[in-house]
Amino acid sequence: MINELTPPSPAATTIDRIKYLIKLMRKTQAQFGQLINVDASNMSKFLSGRIPITDGFINRIVVNLNVSKKWLLTGEDVPFPKGAEPGVVDGGARVSWGKGAPVYDIDVTAGYGELSRAFTDDRIIGTLDLPQLDPTTPVVRVSGESMLPRICNGAYVSVRPISLDSPIFWGSIYVVILDDYRMCKVLKRHSDPDKVILHSFNPEFDDMEVKRSAIRQLFAVDLIINYEILG
Repeated sequence: MINELTPPSPAATTIDRIKYLIKLMRKTQAQFGQLINVDASNMSKFLSGRIPITDGFINRIVVNLNVSKKWLLTGEDVPFPKGAEPGVVDGGARVSWGKGAPVYDIDVTAGYGELSRAFTDDRIIGTLDLPQLDPTTPVVRVSGESMLPRICNGAYVSVRPISLDSPIFWGSIYVVILDDYRMCKVLKRHSDPDKVILHSFNPEFDDMEVKRSAIRQLFAVDLIINYEILG
């Protein structure tokens, strides 16, 4: 048993350290779950050991609450890196908790098969809070150079599922799911109403023609996040 003000012992488990965080932050399990976008039922199952602690669950705590991943996993380091504070504590220190759209460790242009089934909790690596970013839509990675310069290799995009019966906004960017491929392309009107043109911004890539009936899923790209790591 971990007392409220007693740090976990070296023999403590990751679950023990999470429980310590909850007490340190003066939250209930349900309130803690809300901060990392985990419902109360699953939060209870994680802490009781009925659901294994996944890397995705750990990453939610690390990214949303500024907690040291090394401390969570091994007990080494300190819970909060220098400059970060554990929410509202004695003395009135506060931080702004990270809330926003879930970011998935998924490359939408790699692999094949239905994309919606890949949106599982264990693949969430954090959240992203930006103006005009719908917090209910998933954020995923795009690789390749076919959409340069509009979408850089490794950029992230916010995607929204679209019914196959919905009208297509020609000239807009979509993630298109076929039986054997997942692609991020501009959809253009074809002279044959039963087909669509998949267009790349990069002129080195040719347009593709596919039957509309071959499209298994369609996601509208609502926001593009290009970034560059300096240094």
